[in-house]
Amino acid sequence: MNTELLFAPFKAGNLSLPNRIVMAPMTRNFSPQGVPGPEVAAYYRHRAENAVGLIVTEGTAINHPSAVEHTSIPNFYGEGLKGWAKVVEEVHAAGGKIIPQLWHVGTARQIGADNQPNPEALPVGPSGISPAGEKVVEPLTETEIADIITAYAQAAADAKRIGFDGIELHGAHGYLIDQFFWDKTNKRTDQYGGNLVQRTRFAVEVIEACRRAVGPDFPIVLRFSQWKMYHYGEKLAQTPQELELFLAPLVKAGVDVFHCSSRRFWEPEFEGSDLTLAAWTKKLTGKPVITVGSIGLEKAFLSELEKSHHSESNKSNSVEARLEQLVGLVEREEVDLIAVGRALLVDPAFAVKLRDQQIEAIIPYNDEVLKSLN
Repeated sequence: MNTELLFAPFKAGNLSLPNRIVMAPMTRNFSPQGVPGPEVAAYYRHRAENAVGLIVTEGTAINHPSAVEHTSIPNFYGEGLKGWAKVVEEVHAAGGKIIPQLWHVGTARQIGADNQPNPEALPVGPSGISPAGEKVVEPLTETEIADIITAYAQAAADAKRIGFDGIELHGAHGYLIDQFFWDKTNKRTDQYGGNLVQRTRFAVEVIEACRRAVGPDFPIVLRFSQWKMYHYGEKLAQTPQELELFLAPLVKAGVDVFHCSSRRFWEPEFEGSDLTLAAWTKKLTGKPVITVGSIGLEKAFLSELEKSHHSESNKSNSVEARLEQLVGLVEREEVDLIAVGRALLVDPAFAVKLRDQQIEAIIPYNDEVLKSLN
């Protein structure tokens, strides 16, 4: 397997990377009181030292009371920014590039006293409902929506100010931005609801506000997905034509790169074509794309239900065979960048081993690695 293509430089606008390997955002819960400390800085630096071209941080809370629900999820405001400035300094010292993922969980937040850091803060969402249609809270008012958009823009401005190389907006997996996209959680009848295109309005305004805050040359990445947490078979777009309609306003708003979140990167997105979600996104928009989903894992990312229907896929398979598929996607220019998640958690040197074609030396993933930063 020739991995040289994965380690060719990449440039898109003002984003210049030494190779195509991206560290995917992964929640770690190791930032006490929302402040990433020296251990977090060392954790990210370790990946930069080991040939990761771009690091996307774990999800970080924008400055809104109900953005996240754990005191050890890092904040992107207040004291949290001081911690992030140190992270940026360490990653840059190692020759790496890094962008923060800006996050609001929306109605994925639970109600109750255990909800920290702001137990009194209720969840928020476009219509205040669960995917099953059950009422959780009152729908967001337009004033509340404007406040959240302002919080995103402030986070984007702060990212640029403290030296990050761009930002990623988390618009996937059933969290707040995605809740506006999804017809099961967005039943609004104002300008933020309606058909698939109309439901992009909130994201468009977030992107536009961030663009105004950072100027024309600061990279903005949008992560989106068809699947939702615990609703793995969902699709925003049922056809390539619908996907094109969905993506067009996001491109116009100012997205530079799309991070196309699939659970298994190799799977075709629509019947009648071998193209993946990332490949379709690139074809339809002309924008650079990041692919992600079970890269470098011996076992595919499957839910319990999917395991029963994909028993063959869930058997130990050849990491090398999947990596060859990945090289093929880059070779055919169907994708530009590849995001590696769990494989980089357990083996910080994953990219170096891939570059040097030491595939057999890659450490297999195991859940024990989640208990600490390394």
